Amino acid sequence: MKKEHPGAPLLRMDRIPHIWCPTCGIGTTLNCLISALSASKLDLDKVSVVSGIGCTGRGAGYIKLDSFHVTHGRAIPFATGLKLANPKLKVIVFSGDGDIIAIGGNHFIHAARRNIDIVVICVNNFNYAMTGGQVGPTTPLTANATTMPFGNYEKPFNLPYLAESSGAVYVTRWTALHIRRLTGAISETLNKKGFSFIEVISPCSTIYARRNKLGDGLSLMKFYHDNSEIKHGANTRDVNIEFQKKIVVGKFVDIEKPTFLEARDEHYRRVLGEKYQPYGGIG
Repeated sequence: MKKEHPGAPLLRMDRIPHIWCPTCGIGTTLNCLISALSASKLDLDKVSVVSGIGCTGRGAGYIKLDSFHVTHGRAIPFATGLKLANPKLKVIVFSGDGDIIAIGGNHFIHAARRNIDIVVICVNNFNYAMTGGQVGPTTPLTANATTMPFGNYEKPFNLPYLAESSGAVYVTRWTALHIRRLTGAISETLNKKGFSFIEVISPCSTIYARRNKLGDGLSLMKFYHDNSEIKHGANTRDVNIEFQKKIVVGKFVDIEKPTFLEARDEHYRRVLGEKYQPYGGIG
């Protein structure tokens, strides 16, 4: 009897097997997203997934939902457009640190500032893996990269702190090892209004680990197991990631405040009174 993969209903099986390297954490993260969506009570015809360029960007092509693979750094503005055009959609950005935080960094901070009602899942592998392993905005200090073969000297972003200080209402970080906790975090964001940010620390065994002599993907997962410290509610100022040091994980921020569309509607009701008719979206 032929058994179907549990995630098959939400995967484009004609495109499987995927192109990700063995022990890469992107597939694991996508599986967590699929598990959370499958268990949710959302109308999946009203869920859209947007990815940018890079290894993680392939996620939009594998998931069997309305999905969009857009240009480099533009996943968040594209997702913003979807949400503004049809507020009934649940819009999820599934992309990597280079796409979201480097070329897309300005879009990230302003979407968080406006509290756009989208979920951003950032798979962070500390380098530009697809294009050769160049240093990126999250590469830890002293880590080796193709463009810094003697070690990185640029201070990296602390992504949870960047997200919170920009205005995100939900901020969490897990590793690709924390499958159940990551699935639970995604489930929470599917039922939350506002700009939600999930950072996923993911092994890059082919490029990052090899250049830094960290062993294979399983070695990285063992490192996550031995060196992840769960601190729910930690001050995001204090959760910087240093090269091969402790990684603080957990749920750091979970607050409520008006979304961009709610703030807009409240403003125009106050200004225009009964004349104002909010746009309800398509469908």
